[in-house]
Amino acid sequence: MHNQESDHNIGTEWTMTINPKRNLLDINIKELWKYKDLISLFVRRDFIARFKQTILGPFWFILGPLLSTVIYTFVFNKIAKIPTDNVPPILFYLSGLVGWQYFASCLNGTSNTFTGNAGIFGKVYFPRLVTPISTVISNLILFAIQFGLLLLVMAVYFFKGANFHIDWTIVFIPFYLILLAAIGLGVGIIISSLTTKYRDLINLMSFGVQLWMYATPIIYPISMVPEKFKFVVMLNPVAPIIEAFKYATLGAGSFSVNGLLYSSIFAIVFLFIGVILFNKVEQNFMDTV
Repeated sequence: MHNQESDHNIGTEWTMTINPKRNLLDINIKELWKYKDLISLFVRRDFIARFKQTILGPFWFILGPLLSTVIYTFVFNKIAKIPTDNVPPILFYLSGLVGWQYFASCLNGTSNTFTGNAGIFGKVYFPRLVTPISTVISNLILFAIQFGLLLLVMAVYFFKGANFHIDWTIVFIPFYLILLAAIGLGVGIIISSLTTKYRDLINLMSFGVQLWMYATPIIYPISMVPEKFKFVVMLNPVAPIIEAFKYATLGAGSFSVNGLLYSSIFAIVFLFIGVILFNKVEQNFMDTV
């Protein structure tokens, strides 16, 4: 009997071998592609979880930016009298919010990768980068819905004769999304890696994202910032992207090649650092989470 079992084991062919990562830059793209079905399942899970057991369902994706836009219009335009580059305030705020919301969703979603998925990580093997990647992809659905809302509101204002125009740089919007996703993913997985040891970062996240939003020209145009402080605002890597997004959809804001180049370099550097930290923490995070 022992010999028969030994012969059977010798003849067994393994379909997959799991080896420990020996290099912090060890990213197996082929392995990630093999788990594309799992990514699609996580995308579906993330999307459904947002409106499960809610009355309005996916309508919340539209209601959120609409309510924020109305409040910003009343507070910052009507009361504070902050200009909106001669375009309708509703369009100005909504355009900025749609771009910002995609970035903030990617950042918030990926920043709890380890703490939020510790249960499943400890039970089954799959490339851990599948989780933050699926978050970035699922947020594209949210962006598509909100961008459709923006186009609808733009159409209404167009027929009313509002003062705005779509620029040809609108063809670069997929590139802007890639940059926002890369920055959100890079910063998010860095924070996720650090929160396995420093849980205080979880409490600082919502406050930090809110401050980051106000440091981005969403509720105010970059043109009203004093010249000596503009470079400070543009040090925010998201600012040139949001400005370019507004310029593409409304003709407001500004299009800066140097600013977008800076954002691209920032995205690459932080994504590089994030992957290194992610791979390092992945090796022993179950001992600390």
